[in-house]
Amino acid sequence: MRPRKILIANRGEIAVRVARTCRELGIPTVAVYSSADRTAGHVAACDEAVSIGPPPARRSYLYVPAIIEAALRTGADAIHPGYGFLSEDADFARICAAHGITFVGPRPEVMDLVGDKARVRALMAEAGLPVLPGSDGAVPSPADAERIGAEIGYPVIVKAAAGGGGRGIAVARDAGELREVYRATTALAQQLFGDGSVYVERFVPAARHVEVQLLGDASGAVIHLGERDCSLQRRNQKLVEEAPSPLLPDDLRHRLGAYAVAGARHVGYTGAGTMEFLVDADGNATFMEINARIQVEHPVTELLTGVDLIAEQIRAASGERLSLTQDQVTLTGAAIECRVNAEDPATGFRPTPGLLTVFRPPGGPGVRVDSGFAQGDRVPPDYDSLIAKLVVWAPTRAQAIARADRALAEFAVEGPGVATTIPLLRALLAQPEFAAGTHTTAFVTDYLTRTPVPTG
Repeated sequence: MRPRKILIANRGEIAVRVARTCRELGIPTVAVYSSADRTAGHVAACDEAVSIGPPPARRSYLYVPAIIEAALRTGADAIHPGYGFLSEDADFARICAAHGITFVGPRPEVMDLVGDKARVRALMAEAGLPVLPGSDGAVPSPADAERIGAEIGYPVIVKAAAGGGGRGIAVARDAGELREVYRATTALAQQLFGDGSVYVERFVPAARHVEVQLLGDASGAVIHLGERDCSLQRRNQKLVEEAPSPLLPDDLRHRLGAYAVAGARHVGYTGAGTMEFLVDADGNATFMEINARIQVEHPVTELLTGVDLIAEQIRAASGERLSLTQDQVTLTGAAIECRVNAEDPATGFRPTPGLLTVFRPPGGPGVRVDSGFAQGDRVPPDYDSLIAKLVVWAPTRAQAIARADRALAEFAVEGPGVATTIPLLRALLAQPEFAAGTHTTAFVTDYLTRTPVPTG
């Protein structure tokens, strides 16, 4: 049964995004906000709003008792977690269920399975997906890590088993470095995720990061909506995403879709999620991880397919069937998303919170801007620095690149001490490697090493 009212346990652009779909579906919404977000855009976008605590996320957006109380007090019978914060917290999903509240996301037992990134490697291998050589589960000691490194060959990558968002990842190029990387990564994983478990696999130094968008429902139906290329990133943080992935052969494109569906079915996946792969220079694809939530870059797929992914999430959580089948999925044109962050690339991407004295998003044909900010708002220092997502669609990739550059040139963001990634984004889109579609995950680091950081 469709929810009567949905509480959105998030902030910023994703909370606004969820509220818009709910309004179109005729479902009232409840915003929650910290004292730093009292006048934020997501508060105005919802029908009701409840204060849940002071700015630190652990005392507000991650404070489960306050969120559950807000849902019960307002009569919200469902919670949409957005991305980040509590979106992949299986215990939070269980607490929701214990209070008769629908969690808009996968079942908690499925989240447990896919959230353990060491264990899910074995599950995906069972489902027939190719995986990189590496450890079978978590690695208990530096000595075990060194033994695995010797077996599979260097370089290797050490990853937090409970990690996500590109955090808790480090590369070791020899046995000596691996021991230090192991200790540092386990400590960081414990600090970030409350779980110091790590696993080891072979590192692919120059690869494409390609993810497949999945949807599943309680009937067992699972479909994919094509792939997105997320290779333009720095420090494992995505800057630009696009669909379809350039230069991907059709046979590999179809194979990735089939892999993703097989893996999702193997774990009984429902709702929206992504299956992430690495594609090396020889066209070999290997499974990387599953993200059990809506992705930041989901609008790229929405523009390509015309499918509202938030609406499909709500349908799946309500026990309804998806609104379409695999043979009804049609991908048209090309779409690109640029993440506009309040960061200064010239100072190592230092966050630059502050008052937005000018905030004038672009418009025109094929341009979409998702944001939780407006002129006169203040970007708080307490949260992620994303202030807007610029997403464009065009009939061809070349036209989409030109449209993205035009829209970025129009995008005016100013304020005392506020810098953004807009100049860097324009510079990256203008690079011949990006135009040719030959860039890999190493491209941004290489570019910043040899080129002065664009500012302005």
